[in-house]
Amino acid sequence: MQPNHYQGITIAILDPGTKLVVDVIPCEDGHSQERSKFHQVLAQVQPQQVWIADRNFCTAGFLHTIAKLGAFFVIRQHGGLGYQPFGELQPVGLCQTGTVFEQQVEIVHEGGTFRCRRIVVKLTRPTRDQEWEIAIFTNLPPTDADGILVAQLYQGRWSVETLFQTVTQNFHGEIETLAYPKAALFSYCMALSAYNLLATLKAVLGSVHGVDKIDIGLSDFYLVDDIHSIYRGMMIAIPPVHWQFFEEFTDIQMVDVLQHLATKVHLKSFRKHPRSPKKKRPPLSVDGKHSHCSTTRKLKQYKASLDAIP
Repeated sequence: MQPNHYQGITIAILDPGTKLVVDVIPCEDGHSQERSKFHQVLAQVQPQQVWIADRNFCTAGFLHTIAKLGAFFVIRQHGGLGYQPFGELQPVGLCQTGTVFEQQVEIVHEGGTFRCRRIVVKLTRPTRDQEWEIAIFTNLPPTDADGILVAQLYQGRWSVETLFQTVTQNFHGEIETLAYPKAALFSYCMALSAYNLLATLKAVLGSVHGVDKIDIGLSDFYLVDDIHSIYRGMMIAIPPVHWQFFEEFTDIQMVDVLQHLATKVHLKSFRKHPRSPKKKRPPLSVDGKHSHCSTTRKLKQYKASLDAIP
C-alpha cells in the first residue's frame, strides 16, 4: 500500500519475477484501511500463485481465503492475529539476515481452524523499528519451500518499497499541493506506468550486461534524468512517422531491437554514487486541536452541507 498524503491510497500489486506493477487498487479516502479493499485483492488470486505481503494483510480471513482458492501465502505475522502452536520452534538453518526456525501452528477462522507453518527469523541486526525477529506465516509445502526459502521470499518483498521510493522521488507521482483525490490517484497511477517502462528498460539492460550489475550498480535517478532530458529533443529531431514501424513488430522482434540498443549503452554514465549516512529526522509536530482528515471526507461534508441548504 502507498498513501498519497490525504488525497487517497493505492494498493499496488507487483510481479516479483518481472518487477512490473500488474494492477493497482485505488481508494479516494486517504484514511481508510487497506483491509477494506481485501475483497478486490482476493478477486485476483489464482490457483498455484504465491502472494507475499506485509503484516497489514495478515488476517485469518485473508490467509484462509488464499488457501481456499488453491494459492499460497507468505505473509508476515501481525501481533493481533492469534494462533495455537504445535510444538516448539525447530532450527532450520541460516539465511542472509539471521537464523531461521519453524513450527506448525493452527489459526481460528469463523468457528473453524486451518493449519499453516510459522517461520521465525532471529536477526543478526535489528530492523528499522528495532525488532530482532520476524515471524512469517505460510502454507507452502515444506517439500517445495523450506524455511530458509520462505524467509528469502519474504525478504524480496522489499522490492515493492523500492518501487514506491522510485515513483515518489524520480517520477514525482505524489501531488504536493492539495488536489481532488481522483486527480491525485490518476497522477500516481501514471507514475506507476512510467515505472513499468523503467523496469522494462532495466530488464533489457540486465539481459545484456548482467542482472546483478544493473540491480546493484545502476541508478534509477540517472536513468530517468537522462531520458527526461533527451526525450523532447529526440522527438523534434526524429518525426513520429519514423517510429510507426515499431507498431508492426512482434514481441520477439521488439526484444531483439531493445537488446541490440542495450549493447550500446555506456553504463558508467548511470552508476550509483554512495551517499552519506542518513540524518535522523526530527519528530513530527502534531496539533492536538486540529485532527487530520482526508480530502475526500472534507468534500463529502461540503456536498452534504450544500444539500442541506433549503
